[in-house]
Amino acid sequence: MGFIRKVYGILAAQLVLTTVVSAFVVVGSCERAPPWKLWLLALLFLCLVPFVLLWPLHIYHQKHPVNLIILGLFTVFLSLTVGVSCANTDGRIVLEALILTAGCLIILILTGLIQMFFPLGSTSTAFYGGISAFIFCGYVVFDTDNLIKRFTYDDYILASATLYLDILNLFISILRVLRSGDN
Repeated sequence: MGFIRKVYGILAAQLVLTTVVSAFVVVGSCERAPPWKLWLLALLFLCLVPFVLLWPLHIYHQKHPVNLIILGLFTVFLSLTVGVSCANTDGRIVLEALILTAGCLIILILTGLIQMFFPLGSTSTAFYGGISAFIFCGYVVFDTDNLIKRFTYDDYILASATLYLDILNLFISILRVLRSGDN
């Protein structure tokens, strides 16, 4: 339980940092829009840096405090990418995606807690898995279920990064669906 609390504590900090950094990017982009070529180069750079940071994150995942610093950089650069995506989307749609993502996560957490004490039958599990896979929540359920199976107590950084990426994918997917529905 201590491991799960640590992972979800780090995950909560990552989500708060992502929200703050993305909000600054959105507010900053409203004041002055840069030329599109500069914007495209910055976005390309922002998209590549998290992939580069995955290597040291994997190498130093058990070396405290280096692991937290690398995880923080990883989170900030992904947050900047999310911020750019949100800045190019209508604010109402971003808010809807945020609310739907939070709602899905709350449902997943509650269902996970219920399943810990009252295991679901095979039909309920299949139905739940199908719906959650449809909106990327299946990744969060799978990775949460595998936290203890795949990761040791000292692998909390990798476990947090895995769940963080699942939640970002969920948000971006919902944002994409809502953006296309708005068009």
